[in-house]
Amino acid sequence: MTEALSPDAIQARHSRLGRVRDRMGEEGVDVLLLSHGADLPWLTGYEAMPLERLTLLVLPLEGAPVLVVPGLEAPRVPEAGGLVELRPWSDAEDPLAIVGGLLAHRSHRRLALSDRAWATTAFGLQRTLPGAEWIEASTVTSPLRAVKDAAELAALRAAGAAADRVAAVLQTGGIPLIGRTEAAVSADLSALLVAEGHRSVNFAIVGSGPNAASPHHEPGERIIGPRETVVCDFGGTFALEGDVGYCSDITRTVVTGEPSPEVSEAYAVLHAAQAAGVSAARAGVTAASVDAAARSVIEAAGLGDLFVHRTGHGIGIEEHEDPYLVAGNDELLQVGHAFSVEPGIYAPDRFGMRLEDIVIVGFDGAPDPLNVADHHLAVVDA
Repeated sequence: MTEALSPDAIQARHSRLGRVRDRMGEEGVDVLLLSHGADLPWLTGYEAMPLERLTLLVLPLEGAPVLVVPGLEAPRVPEAGGLVELRPWSDAEDPLAIVGGLLAHRSHRRLALSDRAWATTAFGLQRTLPGAEWIEASTVTSPLRAVKDAAELAALRAAGAAADRVAAVLQTGGIPLIGRTEAAVSADLSALLVAEGHRSVNFAIVGSGPNAASPHHEPGERIIGPRETVVCDFGGTFALEGDVGYCSDITRTVVTGEPSPEVSEAYAVLHAAQAAGVSAARAGVTAASVDAAARSVIEAAGLGDLFVHRTGHGIGIEEHEDPYLVAGNDELLQVGHAFSVEPGIYAPDRFGMRLEDIVIVGFDGAPDPLNVADHHLAVVDA
């Protein structure tokens, strides 16, 4: 096996296992089957490679959990204090038959399978276990993963602080912009994330001028010019010793020279909208109400049609997870929820801007922003 999880990580996972089983009972789930995706490392500490070979944690409501894993991957499974039994399989074996054998003498009327499982895995399991009812594993795991424990919040805080340090370099002119390509600036942001302790970069969006009006613009060979807004949205997975990593995600918009009155006025609206969204993000309010708080400021300024996406998304092991701050989501925010608050204003073919922090609902029920990098529109002449 690879290096063991830290004692705190092992203790956390034993606690999670108990909570998962409690929720399985509430949802009438007989067996939870976790394959690729974030549920598996959250519960076991093992991050499965996205191979075609079957990896599957078989977690019955009662009895020992068994991790069915390709034999060549078994050395990568961390020791987790006896949390799971390991069942490596060879290329000469049929892993679906192994899973079927593990469940042969158990009730498996209702099974929950990883949302990110390969279709071949899902169809193969359905053929192996005919007659079972299938639901998404997120029915069990997502509400539990959304409420972060103290260690997870500390990890998110460290990731956010690292992203803040990168943002500060950007905002103070430490990354040259004018005359350089978006791709080159993206590469600089990525290198800084790694230098600040991220083990991997998940994205480094750089959209300049008219490209800034595309929220998920892919940075390319466009040369950044003077007096343009430049939207920089970047984040990665922050390395943790003895455990899996947690994500950062931050957006800051800068302008290459004195902004036009239109840009300055729009940014003042954006700044106010983001602050309103953060202030509204408290325990006991709906996720939709936070979206409404930010959106109403932009709509009142006559710019509602230029805010084209939800206000935020949850964050943890994954960049996007529950809860989602979007109209129609009546889920109540709880202490321990962690999410982005990131309104944007996008004028097609002209300019764009977005302002994003990660926010947690603190133990007092109030919003606790994890990002403190300057929220004003930084003028970068370089």
